[in-house]
Amino acid sequence: MSFQKKIPLNERPFWQQINWPQTILLTITPLMAIHGIRTTELQLKTLLFSIVYYALSALGITAGYHRYHSHRSYQASLIYQVYIMLAGTAAIQGSILCWCRDHRIHHRFTDTEKDPYNASRGLLWSHMGWMIYKKDSTKLGRAEVDDLEADPIVIFQHNYYVPLALFTSFIFPTLVAGVLWGDWKGGYYYAGVARLVLVHHATFCINSLAHWLGDASFDDKLSPRDYLLTALITMGEGYHNFHHEFPQDYRNAIKFYQYDPTKWFIYGCSLIGLTYELKVFPDNEVRKGELLMKQKKLDKVSATINWGVAIESLPVISFEVYQKECDGGKRWLLIDGVVHDVELFMNEHPGGIKYVRAYIGKDASAAFAGQVYDHSNGARNLMSSMRVARIA
Repeated sequence: MSFQKKIPLNERPFWQQINWPQTILLTITPLMAIHGIRTTELQLKTLLFSIVYYALSALGITAGYHRYHSHRSYQASLIYQVYIMLAGTAAIQGSILCWCRDHRIHHRFTDTEKDPYNASRGLLWSHMGWMIYKKDSTKLGRAEVDDLEADPIVIFQHNYYVPLALFTSFIFPTLVAGVLWGDWKGGYYYAGVARLVLVHHATFCINSLAHWLGDASFDDKLSPRDYLLTALITMGEGYHNFHHEFPQDYRNAIKFYQYDPTKWFIYGCSLIGLTYELKVFPDNEVRKGELLMKQKKLDKVSATINWGVAIESLPVISFEVYQKECDGGKRWLLIDGVVHDVELFMNEHPGGIKYVRAYIGKDASAAFAGQVYDHSNGARNLMSSMRVARIA
């Protein structure tokens, strides 16, 4: 018996490397949406319904696929689980099982070749290129999904994904607009197709923009960033640096003024018992990460400033040598055990030269600290640039 050698994916012909079902979906739906917009009048009721259905299906991904199924950041009632499954299905981004498997791999191997939407391969790749090209299973990482495989709702959706996706994404919005106010075409093109395209690219921005724009507020080892614009586009998922640091937290935005409708939705559902056990990472640990990054930024700024010769690097002299040098003509001033050469500054002293001259060769620490005048930080910082020695 002979075995044919398997050709690596990247060595196959171009057309064999393409994931054609996803490529067709991502190409045809925008074209259909453009056609529908050009040929179908938009009614006010259809517009309002499309906005609501957009929000519901987007939450199916952000609150459902992402924060509930992928990260288990809270618990949910059976009714909520069924709703969030159907809402996420309407976004046509694959089954919960497949989506969450890829996302858990992404968190485990962020910015590496094992990451399905590896941001280090560029913005276009992380936005949608990774879906257009087939995945090389030999290079991808692995993640545990035993909990999802044991979930009957997840498995039901996975087994019947195609009919569920067609119904929730296209048939249902068409029926709602058609039956209730007679706008069959508008329901299909606006609440169905155009809404789907917007949900697609808003969600894709979590993998692309959220790894490209903004600040590393809690850790700068990896690419995730916090950015308001990304949060506005992605239903609050734009505070992505926080999320990658604390993925089990049901929030992305932790400050009250930050935009995170997904957090508000999950919390609102908890008030009526649909969600519960909302996980929040200890505030003390969150503040540690935030403070460390602020300190890191301050250290970078500090490195650009001349703080003068470090005190421990100064030559050591005795008090007697200090006095002898001053008797010999040096214009040195002793403050807190450090000798400062004030010759070039004496004439600029705001209080007049005589106050400086009076302490040449003496210990001016008490006078500098309030006995004569309690000097400001500005004065102390200026004096640091005049250090020449320290007293043993």
